[in-house]
Amino acid sequence: MGKRDSYEVVVIGGGAAGLMAAAQSAGRGLSTLLVEKNARSARKVMITGKGRCNVTNNCAVNEFIAQIHTNPKFLYSAISSLTPQDLMAALEAEGVPLKTERGSRVFPVSDKAADVVDALVGRAQRMGATIRQGEAHEIIAEDGKIAGVICGGSSVAAANVIISTGGLSYPQTGSTGDGYRLAASLGHTIVKTRPSLVPLVTHEQWCADLMGLSLKNVTLSVYYRDRKKPVFSQLGEMLFTHFGISGPLVLSASAYINPEELGQYKVVVDLKPALNEEILDKRLQKDFTKYNNKDFLNALVDLLPAKSIPVLVNLSGIPGNLKVHQITKEQRHRLGYLIKHLPLTIKAFRPIEEAVVTAGGISVKEIDPRTMMSKLVRGLYFAGEVMDVDAYTGGFNLQIAFSTGYLAGNNVFCGRD
Repeated sequence: MGKRDSYEVVVIGGGAAGLMAAAQSAGRGLSTLLVEKNARSARKVMITGKGRCNVTNNCAVNEFIAQIHTNPKFLYSAISSLTPQDLMAALEAEGVPLKTERGSRVFPVSDKAADVVDALVGRAQRMGATIRQGEAHEIIAEDGKIAGVICGGSSVAAANVIISTGGLSYPQTGSTGDGYRLAASLGHTIVKTRPSLVPLVTHEQWCADLMGLSLKNVTLSVYYRDRKKPVFSQLGEMLFTHFGISGPLVLSASAYINPEELGQYKVVVDLKPALNEEILDKRLQKDFTKYNNKDFLNALVDLLPAKSIPVLVNLSGIPGNLKVHQITKEQRHRLGYLIKHLPLTIKAFRPIEEAVVTAGGISVKEIDPRTMMSKLVRGLYFAGEVMDVDAYTGGFNLQIAFSTGYLAGNNVFCGRD
């Protein structure tokens, strides 16, 4: 690895969790080495929020915990130790002004993720952490406690190691599951990994005809079997793709779908949630009066996006070349119902490489929630997505990374003799 071969703390993985952990550890006067695969740290942070970086969600701790999908109770200590407001204050103190947008999502005023990354890296270095490019191949443990790390063929002595390598999503950023292998080699249980917050592949081929069409202010609902109450229903934005559907609503919805039972779910899109069925029918009557002598295919231009009209016309079963004045009341009602209840069936999740986060990971039953230290190996800590924790969209997953990194960095070294 280079100049020094002994550190009190080695942090493996330089994402949001690793940079925060390294800064906290070094800030306590502990010699800290951060080992990062990539030439530049926090590559996944760079692409979050479409490059704008949704750093957190500006809400109270209890509201935050309610948005955690997997093992929320485990994260209570971490989120309480570094709240969204604490993180916001810390970033602004580092010269990154922030703004809160719809849904309490927090972004840098500049809309540049690079500003957040530069602040995180700068803070870790200013606190005294050494950041070095390299890959950890093995963690050495002796008599149930950490002894060091093997990086690139050379050994680094250390009494403490923090694993913050991320999950399996976006592998081009360096998240390739190294942390699972390292933890498993020390006896930790790995809960089966799967994609979460991921685009959905549909059986319907017509989605490809709408590829690139983005819908705003629609309601997407997910139903399980024949239950009348949806497991998910939200107003927002979605996108049609060559394979099916994506966009913020779809990513959020995917977290509520069990991949083992994909055939049991159906998705329903309300294209006009601001209009109830009665008002929509009056709107259709008005448009049909306006375009009374036109073909049906040309009578929906005021109501629906142009790209969607041929698909909706086909799904309605009403011939596109039928004159509007020939459309029956029953046909009009059927069209109104379709606009309010556009059905989709889920065929598959897109690959985990395309997921925003990885569900599953190192079992939290083997981690102390107050310190992030392993219950199996003294001096071994975890932070971020490598653990079996995940949340919904809106800045929650990045805050989890920061909070668990903060907690690990503040508690590391406690168990050293």
